Amino acid sequence: MDELGTVLMVWAHPDDEAYLAGGLSAVLTDAGQRVVCVTATYGEAGASSVPVTDRDQLAEIRMAELETALAILGVREHHWLDYPDGACAEVDQDAAAARIAALVEETGPDTVVTFGPDGFTGHPDHQAVSRWTDLALSWAGHRPRLLHAVTTEGAVDWDLAAKFGVYDLGKPRVCDEEEAAVLLPMDGVLLDRKVDALLSQESQTRELVQAMGLARFRAWVATEAFARPEPG
Repeated sequence: MDELGTVLMVWAHPDDEAYLAGGLSAVLTDAGQRVVCVTATYGEAGASSVPVTDRDQLAEIRMAELETALAILGVREHHWLDYPDGACAEVDQDAAAARIAALVEETGPDTVVTFGPDGFTGHPDHQAVSRWTDLALSWAGHRPRLLHAVTTEGAVDWDLAAKFGVYDLGKPRVCDEEEAAVLLPMDGVLLDRKVDALLSQESQTRELVQAMGLARFRAWVATEAFARPEPG
């Protein structure tokens, strides 16, 4: 963890940061390391577990939920890119990459964490953020280590993923444990914090937790893995 230094994380929607790197963020901030989170959209086009009247209301809810989640994880620096949820693939790629490159120059991270080209779930917004980040790092004078969110075979409840359609658009990169640059299995207080951060994003997690049960939800999010980009 010390080798990761200052970490810049780039995600597409509120809750990506907690699902894919909530444990990592908590460990780093507990150790006094700087974590800067970037979120491309407000998540206003997503489904909601709480009643909403329109996209603007859902955006406000998800913004507030994310603020709470980041506080639980100890992340004090956050940036919105203000792009439309569900339409990141239509955003001017050079313009988006330039904004991320500016944040790389501003924060001087030792490590950047984001989606791989697969987008982890195949979501087009996730894949677009991955492309923007690759392009931004190719331009930046400061060249940090790049890590992608991946999974390992033993960490995935494939039956659960199929039941809830988690990977209907595409599956994540599955790595051997030896291939992962960071492998973080969680239990106890650390897992409690990650789950609390997710539960604080009630608009996205309440119905899911009710459907699968808290114990299975905890097991589902109990391992995080990150790997260097695949060659080519």
